[in-house]
This record gives sequence, structure tokens and C-alpha cells, in this order.
Amino acid sequence: MGLNSFVKFFTPKDRIFYSLFEEVASNLTAMSARFEQAINETDQKKRNEMLNALEDMEHKNDDATHRLFIELGQNFITPFDREDIHYLATALDDIADFIWASAKRIVNYNIEDTNDTMRQFAHVIGKSVNALAAAIKELRNMKNLKEITQACVHVNSFENEADDILDSALTQLFLLETDAIELIKKKELYQDMEFVTDKCEDAANVIESIIIKYS
Repeated sequence: MGLNSFVKFFTPKDRIFYSLFEEVASNLTAMSARFEQAINETDQKKRNEMLNALEDMEHKNDDATHRLFIELGQNFITPFDREDIHYLATALDDIADFIWASAKRIVNYNIEDTNDTMRQFAHVIGKSVNALAAAIKELRNMKNLKEITQACVHVNSFENEADDILDSALTQLFLLETDAIELIKKKELYQDMEFVTDKCEDAANVIESIIIKYS
């Protein structure tokens, strides 16, 4: 029996879910950090290499999410409602999907220079993912409900901040951009980046629902 199988054999079945959620949260934190680092890279070739590397991280997230669903299908004992586990896993997977979607747009649309709007989005995405990861870490013992709630409040606040960034960016884009193709490129990218924070808020809402039920 391999070490991982040995550890898993003696791990209470409901605890496996916490470990998998924490694995996903750690991966999302790494993804958002790499994404922000890439956005701040001035050399386009290096930036694209960093953005393309996010594909492996997105696949890693898919794998962890798949294992979550397998455990959900095999185990009758779960730490909280099965539908909440499904909703949270799905929302977290969507975060990875849209970080990767944003990265692909920058590469595929051949965006040569990042701007302040992209940097602002990348930064707020990082803050949102980090707050979400802090909340997920505390789910394991449910002892610090105030910290979980505060982290979720921060995620909601960051989503509002991203909304404001998007509104301002689109206003300026339609006012100043005269190249229709560039306008479409940036509009779609901005919307994808904002959508990452929407998915963070979705995940935070599930977490809030969980602590209300089990506090």
C-alpha cells in the first residue's frame, strides 16, 4: 500500500473533503499570484510564458475538483450538506476557469501592453482569492466563525470593487478607444476578469450558508 493510500485509509471520510477544499484553495491562491505577476511583467514574451503556465494549474484544479466529486459520490458521511459541497466545489472550479480564460485572452488576442485597469483587476482578484482561502481554511474546525464571516465580507467587498473598476474601464474604453477591434478585445478581457470576482462571491455565499446551518 502506497503512503497516500495508507494515509487516506486512516483518514476519517468526512475529513477528506476539508483536505481537498484546502488543496483547491491553495492552488487558486498560487494561480492568482502568478496571474498578477504576469500582468505586471513588462516583457510580452515573458508575460505570455507565465500566462500559458497557468494552464497546468487550471488542470491541477480540475483534478482536485474531480476527486471532490468522486468522494461525494462514494461517501455517505460528509462534513456538511452534499449540495453545499457540490456548489462550493463548482464555484471554486469556476474561479480557476475564468483566471485561465483571462490569461488566454491576453495571449490569444496578442495584447502587447497591460494597462492600469488590468493591473487593478489582477490585484483585486488576488485579494479576493486570498480572503476566500482564509475562510476555507477555517471550515475544518468551525471554531472561528467570526473570522470566516469577516473573510466572506471581504470577498463581497472586493467583488463590489471589481464592479466599480469594470464600470469605469468600460466608460473610458467606449469614450476613448477608436479602434473597434481593440475595444472588443479589452471589453471581453475586462468582463472575464471581473467575472472571477463574481465566482469568488458565489463561493463565499456558499460558505456563509454552511456556517449558518452548522454554527
